[in-house]
Order: sequence, then structure tokens, then C-alpha cells
Amino acid sequence: MTSAAPQDLVVTQATLADWPVISEWAAAEGWNPGLSDGPAFFAQDPEGFFLGRIDGEPVSAISVVRHGSDYAFLGCYLVRPDLRGHGHGLMTWKTALAHAGNRTVGLDGVVAQQDNYRQSGFALAYRTIRFTGTAPEAAMPAGVRAAGPDDLAAVTAYDGLCFPADRPRFLAEWLTGPGHRAVVRHDGDRLTGYGVIRPGRDTLRVGPLFADTPDDARALFAALTADVAGREVAIDVPEPNTAGVALAEEAGFTPSFETARMYTGPVRAHARERVFGVTTLELG
Repeated sequence: MTSAAPQDLVVTQATLADWPVISEWAAAEGWNPGLSDGPAFFAQDPEGFFLGRIDGEPVSAISVVRHGSDYAFLGCYLVRPDLRGHGHGLMTWKTALAHAGNRTVGLDGVVAQQDNYRQSGFALAYRTIRFTGTAPEAAMPAGVRAAGPDDLAAVTAYDGLCFPADRPRFLAEWLTGPGHRAVVRHDGDRLTGYGVIRPGRDTLRVGPLFADTPDDARALFAALTADVAGREVAIDVPEPNTAGVALAEEAGFTPSFETARMYTGPVRAHARERVFGVTTLELG
């Protein structure tokens, strides 16, 4: 394909059938998407994914996924490498961002794009560090068990304490997706945290890892990695959660990637100290 001007670009909503294209581009950029992320992503907002095409051929992508009436999250911002620098990304961005309406928009921006995001009205909240390493040998700790269908309501309520919006449709798919394994920890009848591990392109991915205390997080992390000892695992930890950083370092994991969580405005109060691992960099 020869270079084409932005006016030749047609941006339309993508469907789940288009997800393999977006996922392949993301993998080529080193984002290591999960192998079965698509159904959960589209369950949250089927209208929140966009592709730019020239003569019917995909050249750009973005997602602006709505989480309720006040919050949206931008991700999957991609332009085919051979067609960068022609304005296709900006046109795709502007078209898709309208989907957020008046909602505050969040994103996890790679270092190279953070100045551009600031110019678009996004302000830095904190850095997120991806830690990668070999899963250590661990036994299933006491008080942790596999999550089941009866846990969905409690997990959804707990997730709402740790995330700026409620996302029941997403969680119903995320907890049970192909290859996903979810665990919960209780103190008596009270849920004190949950976590999910799933297969990615390059490594297994832990996310989310939400917990009341560092001890809860440590137990959940051990449970998630107990069955995959010796395999490569990655977890995205908000840098302000020093206990989360310490947990990753104790496991022998080292920093391999970083992003910046940025927002266009205020978000719903949530327990950031319980976020030991971000769910995904694509949907927050």
C-alpha cells in the first residue's frame, strides 16, 4: 500500500471478529496481550473498539471502553508501522475519543507517547511498572481457593472498591475465560482479595491482584503461581504501591516495561492501596 492521506482513512467500530488484527499489532509492539482477552474486552463495551481502514485494509486501531456513566479507558492505540507519520493515528484518536462523551478518560501511556497525551489533556497520576520473572516454587497457601460461580457477586463488589467504576459484564468473562484462573481469599465470610492469571503471548500475566493487605496479596500471588512454577510471569504494579513493588521483587521479578497512568479529570474514589497488580493496560 502506498502512503495515503488522512482523508482516505475511514474509521469505524471494530467487532470481536477484528480483535485478532488488533491483538497481533499489540503483540508486535511488545504489549504481550492475553490469548483470550477479546471476549471480556468486548463484553464490557461492544462499541468501544475502532479500526481505521484505507481501501478496506486495516491501518490503525484504538479502544475507548466505557465503564459506566462517568469513566472510560483508552487503549490499543496502534498504527501500522509502515504507515506512521501520515496523520492516521490522530484521526483515529479523534474519532474514537468522542465515544467517551463527557466521561473522564484514563489510559496507560508508553513513555514515547506521554508528552503527546499531555497535550491532549491527560495528566499523570502515577507510573506502572511491569515486573517479569520466573514463577517461584510455592504451595497453595491456606485461606485461598479457586473462585467459582458463587463468588461472582462478592468479587464484583470487591472489584468496585478497587477500580474507578463497576464492571460486572467484564468480570463475568474475565474470571472464566479460556486459560484464565481466578482465586479468592477470605477471612471468615469476608473476601479479602482476589486475583487472576492468564496466558499471554510471551509470558503468563497476573491481573488483577487486588487485596486488603500485603499478606493477602502475597498469599494470592503464591496461589496464582503455584501451578506454573518455572514459567515466565509478568505483573503490572502501580509504583505508589510500595508493598506491591516489594512483593514482585521478593519473588525475584525485575522491571521490564513501564507506562504512566494518566487521566483527563477526576475519577471515582477507590482503594488504590489494594491494587497490587493492574487488571490490564488496555482496559485499566
